[in-house]
Amino acid sequence: MKRKIEPFKHSSEIFNSLKSGILITTKFDNKVNSMTISWGTLGIEWNKKIFTIFIRENRFTKFQLDNNPEFTVNIPYGDFDKNILKFCGIKSGYNTDKIKELGLTLEDSNTISVPAIKELPLTLECKVIYRQEQDKGSISKEDKIAFYPEDIESSYHGSNRDYHTAYYGEILDAYIIE
Repeated sequence: MKRKIEPFKHSSEIFNSLKSGILITTKFDNKVNSMTISWGTLGIEWNKKIFTIFIRENRFTKFQLDNNPEFTVNIPYGDFDKNILKFCGIKSGYNTDKIKELGLTLEDSNTISVPAIKELPLTLECKVIYRQEQDKGSISKEDKIAFYPEDIESSYHGSNRDYHTAYYGEILDAYIIE
């Protein structure tokens, strides 16, 4: 069962969870993939409720989003296995079926083709309405050194040479899986 929620009434849970990680789930060509993120924003753009995610250039999640511009935001709500976030943060969807390896329970979404994840039940269903690559020239030298070190390969799961693309997802539905 899914209990509908107003996402802004749960903003504190969303932002507190974002600090330590939440999942973004994508689906393309019948492959579902989840990735841990700790960068994101909840807000309003063009009079629409938006969740914006930032995905590095070389990530499998970016490939999937560019081919199917929908995603779910999967947020812990209550007790959960923290190894889910760790595993989804260091493994690549290019060569790992994270859903299968973790034994995660997929739940059909109400409005999009990408499923929710029962184990992280606070869910936002989003459709990409805008995407923007970062303007490398507008990022401070300090942040480039900290977050985009040129000597770290793209395949590294943490800060590396790849910049981000911002994906603005219109929140089409929000609920807690019970």
